[in-house]
Amino acid sequence: MVNTVSKAFNIGRLMAAVFLCVCLLSGTGSAAAMREPSLTAEAAIVVEASTGRVVYEKNADRLMYPASLTKMMTCILAIENASMDSTVVISPNAAATEDTWLDESAGRAIRMGDLVDEMMIISDNGAAVAIAEQMASSVPAFAEKMTKKAQAIGASKTRFANPNGLTEMNHVTTARDMMKIARYGWNIPEFRRITGQRKKDIYFQSPRELALSVETTNELLGVYPGMAGIKTGWTNAAGGCFAGAATHGNVTLISIVLNAPDTKDRFNDTVKLMDYGFSRVRVVKGPVKEQIQKNVWVHDGTTYKVTAHPRDDIKYVLFDNERQDRCSYHLDMPRFIHAPIKAGDKVGDLVITYDGKEMGRIDMIADDSMGEGFSPIGKLMGFAELLLSPILG
Repeated sequence: MVNTVSKAFNIGRLMAAVFLCVCLLSGTGSAAAMREPSLTAEAAIVVEASTGRVVYEKNADRLMYPASLTKMMTCILAIENASMDSTVVISPNAAATEDTWLDESAGRAIRMGDLVDEMMIISDNGAAVAIAEQMASSVPAFAEKMTKKAQAIGASKTRFANPNGLTEMNHVTTARDMMKIARYGWNIPEFRRITGQRKKDIYFQSPRELALSVETTNELLGVYPGMAGIKTGWTNAAGGCFAGAATHGNVTLISIVLNAPDTKDRFNDTVKLMDYGFSRVRVVKGPVKEQIQKNVWVHDGTTYKVTAHPRDDIKYVLFDNERQDRCSYHLDMPRFIHAPIKAGDKVGDLVITYDGKEMGRIDMIADDSMGEGFSPIGKLMGFAELLLSPILG
């Protein structure tokens, strides 16, 4: 049996839209927003997207349940490691998952890219399970991959136990960690495309027929000016959760809200965070990425060094009356890295400071790939490191 789901605006959604519009017209985006926002959520953070400079935070390091914000990581792993044109067969386990629109679809085949879209647009728990089963030997094995990826991008307090965010005791994160995951995803064009969709028709394969007509659970898309994503979340244990991304001019902000009292409060809190951020932040251009490079020595590679550049041009993110001439940057790079290396891999950081205080980082990425191998100079540099490491620390 084919399910058809059409999530048209209901009365509650219309009331939320009216409320948000009234907020915008009443001046919450003006000087009034200079006061720190009064939030209902237990934890929250808002940052400038390109550098991660924190504009405001509340209990950002408190361990919390992430609900369906979890699916941001499932989406990232699918984009980076799966073919979007591959075929996924919905298992009985996925079809039986709590709160899935695929409950009568066991045995049906669907394109991976459509399944990822459906998961993110309507927050389908069963779709997340089907993706996990396709990409790993089991759901727990996929959750281990999720946790490992979180650690790699700096979300050090995050532990995933499943791909969808259904409550488990050892499935925890923080607002700051969720921000890091959201910001990482936001650097991926396909992630931005997926999370910015308002509606889509999803089709099964062979025979091709309509599976679902879905509309986003993100009530700020098309309502709050510049809102472009990212993901909603809700469970009884986690409360209302939301990851948002919005752009005004050349400023993009990413916000996280965890454990708001209800589904509407998560959006209202996000509006307050965004208004506050846009009232304070301006971005001015610094050096372009082509002007900055650094060589990094390589262990056990086919050559002894790789050249790195910043992932993005430098942008100085300034608050209120801060001045550009008090901004600077320096490179935070390891003495050595190990082969193999892929072009685009992070090999260090460019640290942006204001009056010597860190206010953001940009990844330094390898220009070229390098396989494992032998380099006489590299081997010599390795011996030198062993001899000097007690002195250099």
